[in-house]
Amino acid sequence: MQLAPTLKACPGCARLVHAEALAALANTAREAADRGDLTAALAAWREALDLLPIGSKQHHVIAAKITELGKALPSNTLSAEPASGGNRRAWGVASGVGALGLLAWKFKAILLGLTKGSTLLSMFLALGVYWTAWGWKFALGIVLSIYVHEMGHVIALRRYGFKASAPMFLPGLGAIVRLQQRVVNPREDAEIGLAGPIYGLVAAAVSLGLWVATDLPIFAAIGSVGAWINLFNLLPVASLDGGRAFHAMSREQKLLSGLVVAAAWLVARDGMLILLGLLCVARAFSDPPRPAAGAKAAWTYCLLIVSLTAAMLAGQQINVGNP
Repeated sequence: MQLAPTLKACPGCARLVHAEALAALANTAREAADRGDLTAALAAWREALDLLPIGSKQHHVIAAKITELGKALPSNTLSAEPASGGNRRAWGVASGVGALGLLAWKFKAILLGLTKGSTLLSMFLALGVYWTAWGWKFALGIVLSIYVHEMGHVIALRRYGFKASAPMFLPGLGAIVRLQQRVVNPREDAEIGLAGPIYGLVAAAVSLGLWVATDLPIFAAIGSVGAWINLFNLLPVASLDGGRAFHAMSREQKLLSGLVVAAAWLVARDGMLILLGLLCVARAFSDPPRPAAGAKAAWTYCLLIVSLTAAMLAGQQINVGNP
């Protein structure tokens, strides 16, 4: 009997169509795990998952393996401890140097997207649109900030073994990364979603650090607006980064996030934070109750709210003081 190419199991006997390929992928995954290459193991298991009928017993078993391996991945997020003491210039230079060091750590991975023609072409189109509105210096800074944000997603996706496209810019709307495989648990969904704002925060810190090192206000403007864009992406809606982070949070963690946003609004008085806080509370009560997949997503979300608000305010105050 000839089966349709899209079928993954025989409708009569339930035999798996890709049994041989699945066995080979399972061996590849086990060998990768044995040598400690968890990313390669995850990639093999995800490829196997694509060959299985959704809802089948085998699908559930491999999804569980992916979840287990994901938990075993070592922490690998960009973060920096805040500096204490010293004057503003010393703090700014230290922050900028630290952020540059963190970006240098992932320099080769971040540059990977620039090897794709579609990314470069869409970047130039976006640059042209923003150039006509704000001038080439600001436009270039914002395009690079958005690019670093999107590459944060790509790096996280590939770390979890996903196949994903390079960033594609949509002039006036930002940029997107097309996910080519299914996310199987809220924990990895949250970490992938929050990776973009984490890298975006570092890009904003670099801009602010360059301002205090050069006294050029354009860097303050880029850092402040870049921080605001990343805050916008933390809105807990649809496929935005904040929406993906909320998939892993309990009701209590969502309410805590709303309180942190409210505190940020009291300091910054930015209208977008009102919308963000209201959506946090709305999601807390409208989403079905679910156990938290871990506190990491909630704490990372809250720290990003605080840090990005501070970066946005720093740039605004700098611009006021340096017209």
